[in-house]
Amino acid sequence: MSNNKLYAGTKIREIRQRVNLTQKDFAAKTGVSLSYLNQMENNNRPVSAKVVLALAREFGFDVTELAANDGERVVADMREALADPVFGADIPPLSDLQLAASNAPLFAKAFLTLHRAHKETQERLASLNEALGREDSSLAPQPWEEVRDFFHYCDNYIDAVDRAAEHFHARAGLERADKVAALAEWLQAHHGITLAYRDHGPLRRFDADSATLTLLHRAGAPTQAFQIAHQIALLEHEDLLEATLDFARFRTQEAREICKIGLANYFAGATLLPYIPFLETARTVRHDLERLADHFSASIEQVAHRLSTLQRVGAKGVPFFFVRVDQAGTITKRHSATRLQFARFGGACPLWNVHRAFETPGQFLRQLAETPDGVRYFCLARDVSKSGGSFHAPMQRFAIGLGCEVAHADTLVYADDLDVKKEAAFEPIGISCRICPRTDCHQRAVPPLERHLKIDHNARGIIPYSID
Repeated sequence: MSNNKLYAGTKIREIRQRVNLTQKDFAAKTGVSLSYLNQMENNNRPVSAKVVLALAREFGFDVTELAANDGERVVADMREALADPVFGADIPPLSDLQLAASNAPLFAKAFLTLHRAHKETQERLASLNEALGREDSSLAPQPWEEVRDFFHYCDNYIDAVDRAAEHFHARAGLERADKVAALAEWLQAHHGITLAYRDHGPLRRFDADSATLTLLHRAGAPTQAFQIAHQIALLEHEDLLEATLDFARFRTQEAREICKIGLANYFAGATLLPYIPFLETARTVRHDLERLADHFSASIEQVAHRLSTLQRVGAKGVPFFFVRVDQAGTITKRHSATRLQFARFGGACPLWNVHRAFETPGQFLRQLAETPDGVRYFCLARDVSKSGGSFHAPMQRFAIGLGCEVAHADTLVYADDLDVKKEAAFEPIGISCRICPRTDCHQRAVPPLERHLKIDHNARGIIPYSID
């Protein structure tokens, strides 16, 4: 399929089914023949400009939805899954994966679910080997990855929850600087709940019997406001959260409960950083994270994460990727509205600047990077380490990465003095060593599983083998 043509058969079929029309009636309204519509829905023909205009005119459809990158996301995930040695050397070509993602997306996602279950079983067998034979050694499915996939394939944007939070922001008078005080007043006035503080213990604890919400005193104001908004989501929007969870159809109750936390967190973030005001301010300050954090009384991480969720139809922001990693390189949060997709297993590419952020605490690191597919990105990284509150308490050490394709770099204040047209300015990075095709990477940890290796006992290069 040509990159210059738009193949969106699955999306066209979804639109037709959404408006409850037969192929014949839908073809008539879009001004094409029945056979042409059938070929478009099966991705045998590209979507013409005439059809795009008809979708907007006849159905009020936001045509930017046709360019949604679910297919690229699924292809990236399938490539990594098929690099697993269990599939042997016969890896399907990229064109086959693109066809599967476009023509049979549900089958592709079922394949990914099956592979994830296989990996989970392998990992649990390895870690619980000593427990085998005991009554409590059943291999229950892991819920975290299932929940992460739910947000991943929703583009990290939940429209109903986002709009509910935006509406609540206006009703609660959260335009004022002291959001903790405003939220505390709302709790007292609408629920009879008193806000209290403690020096040690969990960040948030709600006691329904005493109608008291207790927060950790030393937590910063953005964290305290976030925790109050999270509790309000549980108190006032239980039905909305449960309806969204019904839609997700998780395999286990544990996954459902974890996702409920994620949805309440989503509501909290969208409450403190309401969609339209945040989007407009981000454009005005050219995505300056510190100015946004100061304007909305939020943390740098909250602001960066929110930027990656601005995917509302008709009011989309810059498509960002967002990731958080620990010192071992393990990805603890990830989302991408760009063509860059993160590894589902293992860590991120060591050449990426997010790993260097631990070396320069409190500073923003910038990087121009190019992935093996030739796409170029502007990357921003910063540590977000958090003190444990005392000399003996452990410190949480994380780094966040935020970036976009270089075509959007001019909308970021951080890229002002960078020469994005200079070829040598772009550093080569990958996704994961397992699927990276680069043959000359000095940081390669393991060979790419899609390539044959050549071993020469009488020669030694950067790595002890060469890649065919």
